[in-house]
Amino acid sequence: MDSLAALFSLKGRVGLVTGASSGLGVEFAEALALAGADLALVARRADRLERVAADLRQRFGVRTATIPADLTVDADLDRVVEEARTKLGIVDVLVNNAGVALTGRAEAVKREAWENALAVNTTAPLMLSQRVARVLIDNKKPGRIINITSIYAHVGSSIYRMVSYAASKAALVNVTRQLAIEWARYGITVNAISPGWFPTEMNVEGFAKGDHLARIEAFTPMGRIGRPGELRGALIFLASEAASYVTGSVVHVDGGYVAW
Repeated sequence: MDSLAALFSLKGRVGLVTGASSGLGVEFAEALALAGADLALVARRADRLERVAADLRQRFGVRTATIPADLTVDADLDRVVEEARTKLGIVDVLVNNAGVALTGRAEAVKREAWENALAVNTTAPLMLSQRVARVLIDNKKPGRIINITSIYAHVGSSIYRMVSYAASKAALVNVTRQLAIEWARYGITVNAISPGWFPTEMNVEGFAKGDHLARIEAFTPMGRIGRPGELRGALIFLASEAASYVTGSVVHVDGGYVAW
């Protein structure tokens, strides 16, 4: 690895990004495409996926496949991995980004809301990871799995009430560590990115309410929320040869939020 391209290029790799129809999922897909990876884009909204795929092909010249799916359905998970392989090749960079962020007072959380957060934020990443890993192991091929967690996997929130989100993301952090230990022998690294606050369609309305944005900025040592593009470097690093000896780690991209 004696050149910048050898360190960070993803040409010849096949990435799969969940939750790729909007928000941070689009940014993660753009990062992998920027580094040269072909991409399978997964989400429930087919029309949004097609628009993202067309943009990536036009801007970066990569191959894309769009795969609408519900990640809480086992048959859909099987289909996602098989379709990606048929259209692009074996997936060797998986980004588990899809998630739900349900809010509400802890004393009023309904069982179904709690179980849905765990199903989408914790169970689905595990189930998809094991399917991708099995193909890599069977083909004696190394790979990268990157789980997208949250600052609230590590600290509690005094801004929003989100017990199910915090619990499910914290669980995903330890799933990351355990998979890293079990799959290291196969050359599969498993790491996580823990984003701080970034503007997405899920949270911009919340920023506009009361003093939420001001409080977030006050709680962040850098004094601001994240900007578009500031997650790309962490993802490319973890997906690339530069991170060949990194596994079981969490990279915080949060302006210092959890460093207080």
